[in-house]
Amino acid sequence: MSAALIAEQILNGLQSGMMLFLMAAGLTLVFGVMGLINLAHGSLYMVGAFLAASAAAATGSFLVALAAAMAGAALAGAVVERVVIRRLYDRDHLDQVLATFALILIFSEGTRWVFGSFPLYLDVPDWLSGPVELPGGILYPRYRLALIGAGLAAAAGLGLLVTRTRLGMRIRAGKDDREMIAALGVDIGRLYTLVFALGAGLAGLAGALVGTIRSVQVGMGEPVLILAFVTIVIGGIGSIRGALVGALLVGLTDTLGGILLPRALALVTDPATARTTGAALASMAIYALMAGILVWRPTGLYGARPA
Repeated sequence: MSAALIAEQILNGLQSGMMLFLMAAGLTLVFGVMGLINLAHGSLYMVGAFLAASAAAATGSFLVALAAAMAGAALAGAVVERVVIRRLYDRDHLDQVLATFALILIFSEGTRWVFGSFPLYLDVPDWLSGPVELPGGILYPRYRLALIGAGLAAAAGLGLLVTRTRLGMRIRAGKDDREMIAALGVDIGRLYTLVFALGAGLAGLAGALVGTIRSVQVGMGEPVLILAFVTIVIGGIGSIRGALVGALLVGLTDTLGGILLPRALALVTDPATARTTGAALASMAIYALMAGILVWRPTGLYGARPA
């Protein structure tokens, strides 16, 4: 296997990880601040992808499509938080799981009713199409490099928001002691709506960005949601830095495992068996990674240790 192929797969893993981070960041904020298990987070990813595809078809502008995806998903998240989620904060996790699973069904059927059952497609804009020559003679798609850059920019912006702004101070305080900040005059309901809308907007952005690589279809958010939960468990619930590190680990493990394991098995078995077994082991490697990290650090890499 050539060094160029390995480098290309590492870049693919980074790109996959950065898109997964956009999903996991909102999920870990909601879970960490509100203590809410939100299975419908993947549906907001799907909504963002559909809004982006529709906006791009109507305007021909990729940037307008991204803005529509973020704004529409954030608005949908705010409405869901006020109408449904707000009634679940004091309920046990089983009620939260059942209610948000019902939201998955509502979003799926509602999206099918509005946009139809056929997949939509979002084209890569001309100014991001084509390859870029990297050191070592590697030709890599310009759009995938842009996805890595967009993910890094989102991570930096979210980190600054949480650590350097008044809103971020309230978010951190709300995670640690919501009763205290409510007693100090902070509108905790409004804060929760903002946090939920922020997470939904990030999920919608991820769906829009990935929509140019994969088809935009009903149900596209559920597989990504599973990986997002794995990511926040690895990184530590409530930690943005943990979500970033966890997403990169999951993206690299999935991508490199998918290319390296079949080639390694091909040395000892026939190619067909190597491909099928290698693909299965690559999927298992993500969960083996999670299990290993939890054995070492039960709260995740950057999760707060219990007092």
